[in-house]
Amino acid sequence: MNKARFLLWLPPPAIAALVACLMWLLPQGHNFWPRWLAAVPLLAGIGIMLLAAVTMSRANTTLLPFTPERTSSLVTTGVFAYSRNPIYLGDALLLLAWALWLQSWPALLGPVLFVVYMNRVQIAAEERALTLRFGKAYTDYCERVRRWL
Repeated sequence: MNKARFLLWLPPPAIAALVACLMWLLPQGHNFWPRWLAAVPLLAGIGIMLLAAVTMSRANTTLLPFTPERTSSLVTTGVFAYSRNPIYLGDALLLLAWALWLQSWPALLGPVLFVVYMNRVQIAAEERALTLRFGKAYTDYCERVRRWL
């Protein structure tokens, strides 16, 4: 089993939860900013994730990131017209909301860590599989739409 495949056994929501737990262990609560600021990325993240889930459901394709080769259709509409990975973007926004709620400067590294991991492991594997599955249609989509925003 190669290293990248080994790292893919944990689903992205579990990675986000693990990062959130690590963030909680860092120093926090110094009243750097009002806690209500956390509501902005929280609501944005939840909204983006719901829109992505509805769009994928309407396209009758899978939400599960473990088997991108089983994707039945290339979704390029809705939030996918602005981000190739809106659900992961939503996860990153939820982590940002958590860091703001914790009032922790060090915890702000959590969303960064999540994005780096997702780019190098999860998204890289998904992009390889989707390129094999959809070919030029997917590579053209990648040229038009950014990975995150």
